[in-house]
Amino acid sequence: MPIIYSPPLIRGVGGDQLLNLKDSDFYLPYNPALIPKAKELRKNMTSAEKKLWYGYLRTFKFTVLRQRPIDYFIVDFYCPTLKLVIEVDGESHYTKEGKDYDFQRSQRLEGYGIEVIRFTNQQILGNFERVCGEIQWLIPPTPP
Repeated sequence: MPIIYSPPLIRGVGGDQLLNLKDSDFYLPYNPALIPKAKELRKNMTSAEKKLWYGYLRTFKFTVLRQRPIDYFIVDFYCPTLKLVIEVDGESHYTKEGKDYDFQRSQRLEGYGIEVIRFTNQQILGNFERVCGEIQWLIPPTPP
């Protein structure tokens, strides 16, 4: 059973207040302040992100969104039909702090009913066909 998270609270003089997240067309809350950063990230993809996008996800069977704000995060790729987040992990994700942050982030996204799958840059650049096969395997026999 997924863990459902409530919106974060701001602690302040007037008491605790819920932060307002906007709802998108795909029914997930997002922080509108992240939109400029997401646009910047779309323009400056890593080589692994470019390979996955241009070599596979851009023409994927279902719509895939790049650098999509969800909650207080920007995910690398999001497929709303499959409720799937695909993350491309570079070196910053290999530290203890990076792993802890990714774990907490994944738990929060899973609370929205989203499956999170992660690949390293090396997996994408060195074993691209296998990565694509793993993503393909996540499509149910009778897709939504």
